[in-house]
Amino acid sequence: MEVYLSKVRQYSKIFTQINKRYNSISLLRLLSIFFCLFMLFYYIKTNEALYVLFAFLFFVGFLFLMRIHSKLSFQKELTKAVLKINEDEIAYLKREKLPFENGIEFNDFHHPYAYDLDIFGEHSLFQNLNRTATFIGKKTLANKLLNLFSNETILENQEAINELKAKIDWRQDFEALAIVSTDSKNSYDSLIHWISFKNNSLSKVLIALSIILPTLFFGFVIAYFITSKAIILSYVTYIFIFNLIVLGRSLKRIQSEIAKADNIDKTIKQYSLLVKKIELEKFESKKLIELQKQLVSKNASASSHLKQLSELFSRMETINNFVTATLFNGSFLFNLHVLKALLKWKDNYAHELEKWINIIGEFEALNSLANLSYNNPDFVFPEINSQYKIGFENLSHPLLNPTTRVGNDTYFYPQSFMILTGSNMSGKSTFLRSLGINMVLGGIGSVVCASKANIHPLPVLVSMRLSDSLADSESYFFAEIKRLKQIMDALEEGPAFVLLDEILRGTNSDDKRNGTIEVVKKVIAKNAIGAIATHDIEVCLTTNEYPDILTNQCFEVEIQNNELHFDYKLRSGICQNRSATFLMQKMGVI
Repeated sequence: MEVYLSKVRQYSKIFTQINKRYNSISLLRLLSIFFCLFMLFYYIKTNEALYVLFAFLFFVGFLFLMRIHSKLSFQKELTKAVLKINEDEIAYLKREKLPFENGIEFNDFHHPYAYDLDIFGEHSLFQNLNRTATFIGKKTLANKLLNLFSNETILENQEAINELKAKIDWRQDFEALAIVSTDSKNSYDSLIHWISFKNNSLSKVLIALSIILPTLFFGFVIAYFITSKAIILSYVTYIFIFNLIVLGRSLKRIQSEIAKADNIDKTIKQYSLLVKKIELEKFESKKLIELQKQLVSKNASASSHLKQLSELFSRMETINNFVTATLFNGSFLFNLHVLKALLKWKDNYAHELEKWINIIGEFEALNSLANLSYNNPDFVFPEINSQYKIGFENLSHPLLNPTTRVGNDTYFYPQSFMILTGSNMSGKSTFLRSLGINMVLGGIGSVVCASKANIHPLPVLVSMRLSDSLADSESYFFAEIKRLKQIMDALEEGPAFVLLDEILRGTNSDDKRNGTIEVVKKVIAKNAIGAIATHDIEVCLTTNEYPDILTNQCFEVEIQNNELHFDYKLRSGICQNRSATFLMQKMGVI
């Protein structure tokens, strides 16, 4: 946290300095235009040419100050963004607030674990991890959390995340650029729509006219200044009108090309700055170097191509200004030339554009995971194996308060499946979620909340928290049966890491017990690894039939000084103590 505090002090000073310069330039800019007008007034009054010269110099000064003002404005925004980034990290580590987007739009109730493990939504894993600011960044991070990668990709991600972890200045500068881009899903969708929207190329006649007519226009203009013949002006007028007619015939084509592209030039310009940030950095990990290499096309950088596209869209926006559009197009068919350049750009680079944007998203997602590692130096990268061995030392839930969370050692070898017992509030569900969350993190190349870990990355299948699906007219029980069927079907495709918490709650005790035992037998027959939590002691007796596969673990509760005491430590064996009767007696229920 000290690093973030230091950065807040540093950037607060920088922001103050930039703000002072910004205000000074604003004042000088105002004075320069005032004196320009003042000199013009005196020229009109005195008719002395010297005042025109001074007016011109003040106007040039105004333009120069405008450029400085624009740069300072951008620096001010960036500095403010970096300042906010560090303030948010401090508030987050102090557990005062969670100022990050929660990704609820990516939630999928039919996903094998997204809802059960609180991957998205308020106080979710995504919200705690998320340090993205573009839509593609959020989407990429969400996709990572919903999928399992190959061992090779996991190791490459680990290397990349470990490298980015140390690049805190670069990560924060990159995030700040993304923040000031004010990117959104609409911006992203507009750009993807433009890529996918295929138009026929312009006709040869139209291309020829776009060259011939402006040449004639300026040729006649020059001829008029040389000869001063009035008839030439009529020719200029005719060509001006004919140019507008030609443009009118192309107007629908232009409008179709820029449909849904409002302010897209600003979005693309920010993408170019983000890409340039990647291009200029020196990386050492295999994945980051490969991503960086993909940002070159036709011997030029992706950032330069994106900058060019941004400028083309910016120029095309002049079509919406009646005066500018009439003047520019009547004289030299400006928007038609921009359309030609835009179509040429699309032909050359449209197939690359989505890849470049995806690389931005990949860096944002990796930066988020690197930030998790940076904020939690006690978290570790798990060792990866292919022997179906899964084990953790000091395993805990990564979202719990580090000062109070309790870690546990757990191994899924030689026995591969755990029957977990314990009274309510003893920590069973939290432990199952800890297993699930850390398997998800380990399966994408992230650090995990443990002091040591060795995992065989597997698909995670969970039935822990279902709700009645009113939209589908399903009862809780039927929804749970469907989830169990989903798990069994997935196990047909190969081994997986399965977590079950008090299944079959919607039926009677005998039915629930028998059903649970049969589910356990079936999942271990399909080579599943994982755990099931239950209150039914008889389910635990199943370990006698499968001692090489099943193991009993529990969380105990103790009564100390007439109070329940939970230590949240995992023990071998079956839970012996009961808390429900004691608690009801203590509260006067019975």
